[in-house]
Amino acid sequence: MSNVTVIGTQWGDEGKGKIVDWLASRADVVVRFQGGHNAGHTLVVGDQTYKLSLLPSGLVRGKMGVIGNGVVVDPEALLKEIDRVTAQGLKVTPETLKIAENAPLILPVHGALDRAREAARGDRKIGTTGRGIGPAYEDKVARRAIRLCDLAEPETLDWKLDELLLHHNTLLKGLGADTFTKQELLDFLNGVAPRVLPFMAPVWDLLDDSRRSGARILFEGAQAVMLDVDHGTYPFVTSSNTVAANAGTGAGVGPTSIGFVLGIAKAYTTRVGEGPFPSELHDQMGRTLGERGHEFGTVTGRPRRCGWFDAVLVRRAVRVGGVNGLALTKLDVLDGLDEISICVGYELDGKKITAFPSAPGAQQRIRPVFETMEGWKDSTKGARSWAELPAQAIKYVRRIEELVEAPVTLLSTSPERDDTILMRDPFED
Repeated sequence: MSNVTVIGTQWGDEGKGKIVDWLASRADVVVRFQGGHNAGHTLVVGDQTYKLSLLPSGLVRGKMGVIGNGVVVDPEALLKEIDRVTAQGLKVTPETLKIAENAPLILPVHGALDRAREAARGDRKIGTTGRGIGPAYEDKVARRAIRLCDLAEPETLDWKLDELLLHHNTLLKGLGADTFTKQELLDFLNGVAPRVLPFMAPVWDLLDDSRRSGARILFEGAQAVMLDVDHGTYPFVTSSNTVAANAGTGAGVGPTSIGFVLGIAKAYTTRVGEGPFPSELHDQMGRTLGERGHEFGTVTGRPRRCGWFDAVLVRRAVRVGGVNGLALTKLDVLDGLDEISICVGYELDGKKITAFPSAPGAQQRIRPVFETMEGWKDSTKGARSWAELPAQAIKYVRRIEELVEAPVTLLSTSPERDDTILMRDPFED
């Protein structure tokens, strides 16, 4: 039996929620290993729609959920999310949810700094969600983070807050924003501690026991490879490593434990917020894709920018993300189109290139090179076997496989969980 790691291969919003939900029904433990409450998964189960930001998707299926040390946790956002899904009938208890004792916390000061810096950037804003994820990761690397385990030690909390506020208040004051008092943050942390500390656990130990017992573990990534802080469209990226290699570090397991890497890709491309997007469509076709695909951010509600499938970017994600197979989603959004294009390369200063450049100036100057294919008129919506797909839709999927150099192992044809065509079971790899 193999474990499975799920990552996005574009800029997030690829429909990971449905795929993770489908896999979670067959897993024993589901682990979030990076990101914060800036990510979102929408799960449709029967007549219920669950919108999750921090909670691992497996909780919807009654499986144990784990929030790893690689996640930055906003305790207030977490408790609100627990209350919301509890009201929908889910059971979230210290027996079903474990949070790594060494997970860094997001404090109100982080969100304030995030928003103040974004405002100061003016027309060079990055497009952050303003939720404090970046500043929280900065504190972790700078060794001044407040971690979950610190809530159980008042004396530790006392001196750590002094150091943290020395840094953040200096920045806030320089940006003309309101500063924070130590008592404000103490009151905040003491208010949430009684509710979040019962979920604290030595997650690394628990996951090793699960692995040794033969349990199936699903590692659930947030965002996507092109938002990775090292490999994405820097600086328009998230603040963590989103590639599968980080599943081990962010959960506290060895690299051989992450198993089969399933990369999620939408049958076209979308992006929320700022940053380069070579295959973006600024015409009616772009608007059509957005309307058909209901392209609005799960967390932010922001409309997503839409464009044709960019095979160059996904091929890069396959290589640096260690993707063994793709799950292709939202194929049905392309139904009925006369022609469908795929970005197969770029032009940079009059020369053709086959890789996405790292320099921001070059990223802005590149122009997409498209390959156009005949579309299909029959519907793919709800198809559950290859035989139900139009011939041209199959050709489109096969062309994507050739271009990105990875097989499509799973095909999603609607938001419904069972409208899925499985070519290869990731857990049986």
